[in-house]
Amino acid sequence: MPGGISDLDKNRALADWLEWQLRQVRGRIRELEIKEQQEQRRREQAHAALRWKIQPQRSSSAALVHRGDCALYPVEGGFLDREEAVIALAEPDIEPCQICRPETGLVDG
Repeated sequence: MPGGISDLDKNRALADWLEWQLRQVRGRIRELEIKEQQEQRRREQAHAALRWKIQPQRSSSAALVHRGDCALYPVEGGFLDREEAVIALAEPDIEPCQICRPETGLVDG
């Protein structure tokens, strides 16, 4: 075809454009997946902040109650609800963590 674009060139151009579009969509999917993972972590952290956990007694120290999101004693699972945390803190051999202050909000709330 003199002066015109061949079908082969048109299809190559279309393939290039479609590949570019696919890269754009895959990039957007990666962005959305990262955003979703970050949001999930924020929800889990907020939920952990509403729970408590007990660090077992060691030979030289008392058992400690921590807020669920306290980084000093990271655990998965085994969380206490509010009532259980209040009961635990009333025990003579269990103390509150001095960093996360788990008793804050328990007595008032």
